Amino acid sequence: MSSSIIALIIVLAVFFAVVVTLAKTVRIVPQARAGVVERLGRYSRTLNPGLTILVPFVDRLRPLIDLREQVVSFPPQPVITEDNLVVNIDSVIYFQVTDPKAASYEIANYIQAIEQLTVTTLRNVVGGIDLEDALTSREQINSALRGVLDEATGKWGVRVNRVELKAIDPPPSIKDSMEKQMRAEREKRATILTAEGFKQSSILTAEGEKQSAVLRAEGEAQAAVVRADGEAKAIQRVFQAIHDGDPDPRLLAYQYLQALPNIAKGDANKVWVIPAELTGAMGSLAQAFSRIPPDAPKPSAPPAAAADEPPALPPTGQPG
Repeated sequence: MSSSIIALIIVLAVFFAVVVTLAKTVRIVPQARAGVVERLGRYSRTLNPGLTILVPFVDRLRPLIDLREQVVSFPPQPVITEDNLVVNIDSVIYFQVTDPKAASYEIANYIQAIEQLTVTTLRNVVGGIDLEDALTSREQINSALRGVLDEATGKWGVRVNRVELKAIDPPPSIKDSMEKQMRAEREKRATILTAEGFKQSSILTAEGEKQSAVLRAEGEAQAAVVRADGEAKAIQRVFQAIHDGDPDPRLLAYQYLQALPNIAKGDANKVWVIPAELTGAMGSLAQAFSRIPPDAPKPSAPPAAAADEPPALPPTGQPG
């Protein structure tokens, strides 16, 4: 092997060693990240975002830690409620690393630890309430979970910001019962609303009929008053006309004769009651038409047969 080849190999080795040394010496930490530096296996310092220099082969940079808020969705967990019903609860955790040193050395895997702690706390909280309260009290469950998790994860350098229950799935039989109950409640409300509507409709109809009857009675009363006034005025005018005309007995007799056809109308008229004034008026009328003076002597009746004379017998037609 020639000396030139040996020199080239040495140069390449030195170049490689320089590159490796620079790579281990100069490190760049991105924004919202943090790095924990160990010197000879012990904690040395925490690196902030930016450019930093490490002592090669002495300092070691652990994997960077994300300081942003993280979201972890855990799979549904079976939980037994106070009334011995198994429900599957799906939860979501919002957390953030606040102390990179504690997150690196106080717990081996803080995400897995948060998941297990969430499951345990969820079973403790939900196990003390029944299914109905679990379905309607999500805010109280979220607050209880957040308080327990934040207190436990504080020493790990992790802060739990929010805990949300994505879904609470009861057993299929309970779902059917709940659907039937909800359907019955809706039918009950519909029946009540229908009854209320019918009641209001009946009340409004009765009020309308009442007002209509009152208005109709008032109209009939006013019409009767107007008719009575008209009849009174007509009678007064007729009486005044008769009084002004000063009629004689013959005119009155003629009016009586005109009124007789109206009296005879109807099938129920079997008996006529003729006043005495009518007979006198008819006599006056007959005298007026016959032009017989009223003081003329009345014709005498034919002489009656003697009481002692026997009545004449009709001829029998037999021979003597």
